[in-house]
Amino acid sequence: MRISEVRIRKVEKEDSKLKAVASVTFDDCFVVHDIKIVEGTEGLFVAMPSRKTKEGEYKDIAHPINPETRSQLSEAVLDAFRNNID
Repeated sequence: MRISEVRIRKVEKEDSKLKAVASVTFDDCFVVHDIKIVEGTEGLFVAMPSRKTKEGEYKDIAHPINPETRSQLSEAVLDAFRNNID
């Protein structure tokens, strides 16, 4: 798998933990939207697209299935975010 493109859309809300939303294209043929960049207690992290269940929990609807891919994706998204800071 190759990450072809990462697009960042910053969120301009004061006091919001959500800093940006990303779209990531894989192998120039598949895109995942609504990947969130969030400010947590230990710094920025990447949250995958999710939906709220009837029980009120959030479940990812798309996500990496192994730690190596999760790390590669998170690194690419956070690098793109940091490179787009004005």
